[in-house]
Amino acid sequence: MNKIEVLKAVKDGLDIKENIAHYAELGWEAIAEEDIQRLKWYGIFLRNPTPGFFMIRVRIPGGRTTTEQIRTLAHLANTYGNGSLDLTTRQQFQLRQLRIMHVPEVFRHMEEAGLTSLLTGMDNVRNIMTCPVAGLTAQEKFDATDLVGRLTQEFTGNRAYSNLPRKFNMAISGCPDNCLHLETQDLALVPATMEGHDGSITGFNILAGGKLGSGGYRIATPLDVFVTPMEVVAVAGAILRVFRDHGCRDSRTTARLAFLLEEWGEERFRLEVQREVGWELARAGTEARNKTVNEHMGIYRQQEAGLNYMGLKIPVGRIHADDLEGIAALAEIYGTGEIRLAANQAMVIPNIKDRNLGDLIEEPLLKRFLYNPTPVQKGLVSCVGNDYCNLAVIETKSRAVETAKRVEAMIGREMKPITMHWSGCPAACGNHLVADVGLLGKKIKIHGEVVEAVDVFVGGRSGPNPKLAIKLMEDVPCDLLPEVLSGILPYHSREKMHRTKAKSIQKKSLPPKVVDSGKTKTKMVPELISLIIG
Repeated sequence: MNKIEVLKAVKDGLDIKENIAHYAELGWEAIAEEDIQRLKWYGIFLRNPTPGFFMIRVRIPGGRTTTEQIRTLAHLANTYGNGSLDLTTRQQFQLRQLRIMHVPEVFRHMEEAGLTSLLTGMDNVRNIMTCPVAGLTAQEKFDATDLVGRLTQEFTGNRAYSNLPRKFNMAISGCPDNCLHLETQDLALVPATMEGHDGSITGFNILAGGKLGSGGYRIATPLDVFVTPMEVVAVAGAILRVFRDHGCRDSRTTARLAFLLEEWGEERFRLEVQREVGWELARAGTEARNKTVNEHMGIYRQQEAGLNYMGLKIPVGRIHADDLEGIAALAEIYGTGEIRLAANQAMVIPNIKDRNLGDLIEEPLLKRFLYNPTPVQKGLVSCVGNDYCNLAVIETKSRAVETAKRVEAMIGREMKPITMHWSGCPAACGNHLVADVGLLGKKIKIHGEVVEAVDVFVGGRSGPNPKLAIKLMEDVPCDLLPEVLSGILPYHSREKMHRTKAKSIQKKSLPPKVVDSGKTKTKMVPELISLIIG
């Protein structure tokens, strides 16, 4: 077994809780190496770039939170951390620069506010995602909020599911607008309908085995299974148990559910799940998702007359605690004290009355956290980067913001919407492989000097017509990236580019500086130009 499986065999990750107070007294250097790993079961991560400091990842099911909880997180960041928080692509917050001595007190405050970091790391069911505006729109097929709560209650802290072969990402949504990257999930429940004896039944089709990270993007496999809302928890549990009992535990690089599906095929896997759940599973229904994407950023009418929700972009997900408190105050003044977190690093304030919209729009804070960002800024997403993450090889967040600004200055703001995602390493926390333009960080040498660079991927898609991203360029120095992208993005379109237009891009996209950089691999692959839009 690999070393993680060995330490799990000795002691379940959930059992580390009794040691946290002890380590808080002794200090971080006294923590045994195996317990550094076990602390991740409680969302506590030692960050190698900042020795002695920890990150706590806060579980927020479905991204549904309150201003009280947001104020608690802001207080903890200011009191015990560095005053900065990161909004992740799994609808969670990460607290930074915490010392182990303060963790028991941080947990006490979180518990009082109804927050937890339990099972936000290692081999268990991670934060369960759903549409950030569930229950607000008339367009949705099903409000999955209650199901997120039931799934979370069933799997979080349950020892039957605390020792899986690898992490397990799950999402369930009744939204037809593809606001989540469902094809990247180990288990995704997508809205669907089926004709029954008494008419149409609304439920979910099941996708399984999606992933990003090491080995690249695997598009989740349709299992040809339809479940009703009443069946969701039981069938999800059966899938988890099949994975738990049959998934690979030899190598962590081949331990995700995707590899079990590759080995067995979907039909055998479906039969194993059916045997585990104890009844015959219905075949898939008619999927109810649209082909279009709406990430719910902006101002939209709710289904209840006179109410609106507003989606605000948090640039690359990083926000100061004082600004977070400011957004909480806006949600109390103009809304009902509720806030939703979106997977594209945005925050949603619901239940804004018509008469209050004008005043909210004039609030100074909305000059920095925009409801109407530019096309590049709207689709800009970034992982944490190497300032806090020991896996990342480049700094991503400030580079992402600066690159976006320079590209806009070169092209002008009258351009088509585009998603641009940054990942600092192949773990793909920035979801770069499902973006129009995905940027994967790396280090390269130019004339003997090590510099930060990226590989450029294009055309990645999730949704009803998912597509694998294509690596278009390699080893592009970050300092030259805006010039390179300015040659690509003006021609971006969601329709197939004409072949002659592709040729024109080929001629003008690559600046001479990149060609002369001393890296022969830095290039654009001509035959892939026309695949920029997938």
